[in-house]
Amino acid sequence: MEFHVITLFPEMFAALDSGLIGRARQQGLIAIHAHNLRDHGLGNYRQVDDTPYGGGSGMVMRPEPIAAAIDAVTAERPGLLKILMTPQGERFDQPLARELAGHAGGLLFIAGRYEGVDDRIHELVDRELSIGDYVLSGGELAAMVVIEAVARLLPGVVGNPESLAEESFGDGNLLEYPHYTRPEEFRGMRVPEILLSGDHGKIRAWRAAEALRRTARRRPELVANRRKP
Repeated sequence: MEFHVITLFPEMFAALDSGLIGRARQQGLIAIHAHNLRDHGLGNYRQVDDTPYGGGSGMVMRPEPIAAAIDAVTAERPGLLKILMTPQGERFDQPLARELAGHAGGLLFIAGRYEGVDDRIHELVDRELSIGDYVLSGGELAAMVVIEAVARLLPGVVGNPESLAEESFGDGNLLEYPHYTRPEEFRGMRVPEILLSGDHGKIRAWRAAEALRRTARRRPELVANRRKP
């Protein structure tokens, strides 16, 4: 699967050369291309922003460079789903990650900066996503979050596919059950005896119950949503 990003800071995406995503790139399972918005800037100074109409603080990203960058990328890859990363977008979650992982044509992210993008850009994209109710300096980190969440759902990226179903939000939108490893006792805290029993049926039941209990305690709204028809 191909991931493309239009950004003023393409060097930031070198961070995705590490770990699981880095290995997936090396194996050719995914490709990540960062396109420098400045290449489509205006005039001798490659301008990409300007003062807002109506006054106000900060700068707004001009529509022409962004539109030109979108046109250039989609001319080469016409099947890309165009996604604007913005605090005003729909909340990104695991079901949406699964949905995007099924888009065979690849994804194109637009990472805004400054006070945001000229509102007319909203007409040029297919989706608008937010990773949470807070503000970052730009959309690059948010795009990286979405890329990793989507990429690890693709075939072959995670070595053991069964682990995806056991993760938080992977099975019925619950948080993951507690994990333990050696030693059996650490600072007076012991591993639950059920996990040492070797009874896999009882262990599965314990894990399911613990996942539900932990979710009810830490994220009760997720349990409430499970009860809705």
